[in-house]
Amino acid sequence: MEGQTKDFELIPEPRTVEINPDSVVVLPYAGRIVENAGEWDVADVWANQVADDIEAATGLRWDIAKGDRWQSFITLSIASTDDLGRDEYRLTIAQEGITVVGGDAAGLRDGIQTLRQIIRQCAPSLPEIDIKDKPAYQTRGYYLDATRGRVPTLDWLKRWADKLCLYKYNQLQLYVEHTFAFDDMSETWRGTSPLKPADIIAFDEYCAARGIELVPSVSTFGHLYMALRTRELRHLGEFPEQADRPYSLIERMEHHTLNITETDAFALSCTLIDDYLQLFRSRKFNICGDETFDLGKGRSKPEADKRGVATMYADYVSRLCGHLSEQGREPLFWGDIAVEMPEILARLPKDVMLLNWLYAPDITDEKVRLVAESGATQYVCPAVWCWNTLLPRLDWAWENISRLAQYGRHYGAAGFLVTDWGDYGHVNDPRMTVPGMIYGAQCAWDSQWADGSGDDAHVELDRRISIAEYGDSTGEFVAVLRDASHQVAFGWDNIVRYLELDYGDGLLNADVRDSIWTDEHDSADGVDYADLIHASTTLREARMNLLTWLKSDILRWSEANTALRADVARLGAITAQAAIYDSGATRGGLLQPMLVAAEGQRLFNELGVCLALRDGVIAEDEITGEVLPDRFPQQVARGLEQWFETYAAVWRTVSAESELRRIANVIWHYADLLRS
Repeated sequence: MEGQTKDFELIPEPRTVEINPDSVVVLPYAGRIVENAGEWDVADVWANQVADDIEAATGLRWDIAKGDRWQSFITLSIASTDDLGRDEYRLTIAQEGITVVGGDAAGLRDGIQTLRQIIRQCAPSLPEIDIKDKPAYQTRGYYLDATRGRVPTLDWLKRWADKLCLYKYNQLQLYVEHTFAFDDMSETWRGTSPLKPADIIAFDEYCAARGIELVPSVSTFGHLYMALRTRELRHLGEFPEQADRPYSLIERMEHHTLNITETDAFALSCTLIDDYLQLFRSRKFNICGDETFDLGKGRSKPEADKRGVATMYADYVSRLCGHLSEQGREPLFWGDIAVEMPEILARLPKDVMLLNWLYAPDITDEKVRLVAESGATQYVCPAVWCWNTLLPRLDWAWENISRLAQYGRHYGAAGFLVTDWGDYGHVNDPRMTVPGMIYGAQCAWDSQWADGSGDDAHVELDRRISIAEYGDSTGEFVAVLRDASHQVAFGWDNIVRYLELDYGDGLLNADVRDSIWTDEHDSADGVDYADLIHASTTLREARMNLLTWLKSDILRWSEANTALRADVARLGAITAQAAIYDSGATRGGLLQPMLVAAEGQRLFNELGVCLALRDGVIAEDEITGEVLPDRFPQQVARGLEQWFETYAAVWRTVSAESELRRIANVIWHYADLLRS
């Protein structure tokens, strides 16, 4: 589109676009859409998506028909020709009408989403335009955490599938550990608002109708923390004697591995697989198998001493994959263990898909190349970087997603799977991941889109997302949100770390201490704070070392909070003028999660100051720019309690109650501590 002017944005950006800048096509006041997608869209969902957007833009409801005998202004069809190949589409908007032709059903669906974005931003006067387009990655997936504290409502899941469809994702996986109501496992899922079979069946149908493959994904090897704490299943863990340790948001990420030498272990894994897969139409199944940190360290150590951890891991994953292959299923698994122990790669079945998750913002191509050279088939899997925080880390998300998209294409990756996690209780609102999700949509569609552009590409995509997604004609919305994300002086991750360094009895939790790594922040003074923290022998010493590492961030709390207030004001001003594209959406609904996140972060920043003062890491005369009021800690305590009530109400608009209480316990603990 170089050299041509337009007042709308398309994401992902099409590869070939021709616009007539001197002509517009006005939608008729009464029109018809004819869709001929055959068995791929029996219910005419795609035609109704177009009709819904026309109605939202103009207030007029268009008719829908199928076949070749009806007059129409918009025609949607599949026509595999020499001109259009697999996953390809052509969209033409002309005076005589609009046509979307797909080389197959996938191409048609994606072309319709491009038309919808134009209608949303331009109707009733559309540009005269011709687009021919196809994606870089055939599989463009999203991986949504539904287990680490937050279980989305079915209504929210459907809204998320609609958004994924609009941005041309075609695969979705829900991450499940203990939040599915498996038969005879109620001790594992009680109190978590688990998803039920009917939810999965309904959601699978909903996704399929929108061209999205819902792929089952359940932990079958590692990450079985909640199951292995139960009385019925604890004997299957590597460390059953630790099942009664106090619950820990951090430890649940660290200790959770199945003891595969136990007779009943394989039967449990197969039960999880066999019960779950029957609910899905997909032939794929993700057994997970990631972060098996305890393998060979507990009850299975004698076996590991004889055979080696790598052999044990490869053999068990191969057994699970074989179990799926025997049923005509295609196994997928997370590749972190195999990549760290490359001898595993040679032992894996040839029909398994390795999900190569690599989250560093400055990631290199080393591990993508390693898997490619081994002959294994892989998806490359970046992250939206929203876990453990109220405000999304958009800088890190962009760097990670854009780099990995290019590496994956260079080494022939079969798919691109953007991950969205909720570590430490899933404090992050799922709506805050939208910009990162759209980064993934653009890079999966055209992996070279940002090649050589550096920061300019990030800035440009933020502008385009602001317009296309948030209805912001200024193009500033995402840039302001990105600035807000820079104002984290004391974040949720360190709030949880500080708290859980206490085992619960005033003694140091060594496992939590050892989980803290300081490479997330550059040390200005050259001190290796990881070594200091890991050498701590008492709770007080560990907490002081943690806060000392964070001191420079904590001291900028006043500056950060001033910037947060300015960002909130700007977001409010932008939203007041924003166009609303989704039916039933409101400007308040758009702004709601942003306001709650910014206010929570402001209070978290103040909490960091209170803790640093309390533990003697900073003195009050080191605080510049603001005089602390009398009884400042009590003021922060009241603010946290009031904020949490609003946070909880907003949580319930998109999520079941699930494990909201765990976030409440953290907030209330600090409120009590500040008053003591």
